[in-house]
Amino acid sequence: MSRTSFALPEALHAYLLAVGTRPDAVRLGLREATNALPNSGMQISTEQGEFMDMLIKLMGATKCLEVGTFTGYSALVTAQALPETGTLICCDVSDEYTAIGKPFWAEAGVAHKIDLRIAPATETLDALLADGQAGTFDFMFIDADKHNYDSYYERGLQLLRPGGLIGIDNTLWSGKVIDDEAQDADTVALRALNAKIHADARVQVSMLPIGDGLTLCRKV
Repeated sequence: MSRTSFALPEALHAYLLAVGTRPDAVRLGLREATNALPNSGMQISTEQGEFMDMLIKLMGATKCLEVGTFTGYSALVTAQALPETGTLICCDVSDEYTAIGKPFWAEAGVAHKIDLRIAPATETLDALLADGQAGTFDFMFIDADKHNYDSYYERGLQLLRPGGLIGIDNTLWSGKVIDDEAQDADTVALRALNAKIHADARVQVSMLPIGDGLTLCRKV
């Protein structure tokens, strides 16, 4: 997660926001509420949210999945992009942080689209598979504990329909993925997943320098 795009100069980022995005008042309000937190950098950037909004609409998605909700900005964006009958299942372990987003979901009129499940994400994803929902999701966004990304990715591929899309956040990881001296568990996990996806014939891949790196994987 990153509040600005990777390595973009501050003045240029301000220009990008000014002429290249149109976040509504509810999105701006949730961003402001989140910015007051000491770990507000976990929030995705405005431009990434607007990009995801457009992707979801272009896909005509109706059923989405999110792993890692934090204060709910990406969930808000996704739910607003869905049609009135659309559904977003959110996987998170924090009542405290997700509670910040709930009033904004309600204000935007999209709370009824969001099914928040407070539990370890692997448990929620496994329950969806056990419930026969494999191959039924259009879009999945992964933005949670990095060392479990591969587990989420594999389960996501099962849950996604052919032609569906997985968005994986933080794949550039502030540049640490190319720093050989960075050997912490999260960096090693991201580096390994990036290499795996590059060689994975099950998906078409495009890594973008949006936020802290956003990798798009289309299930073939």
